[in-house]
Amino acid sequence: MANTAQARKRARQAEATRKRNASLKSELRTAVKKVRKSIAAGDKAAATTQLRESQAVIDRIADKKIVHRNLASRTKSRLAQAIRTMP
Repeated sequence: MANTAQARKRARQAEATRKRNASLKSELRTAVKKVRKSIAAGDKAAATTQLRESQAVIDRIADKKIVHRNLASRTKSRLAQAIRTMP
């Protein structure tokens, strides 16, 4: 356990940051799952709309450096590719 007031405060701040980051990562995973669900349903129009909404979420989380920008870019690219290959 932290012994100084400064260390106790840093521990509190670290815990708050961890919870915030976990929440944002969960939001990102949920956004990706929504797109994948639309793709699995076979509805290209809905999947495209869902991708557009999810891209905003993915970019926002990458801008906050919760996930690396390359991960965000790769995720968007793979989702877009999956939609392009839909019949």
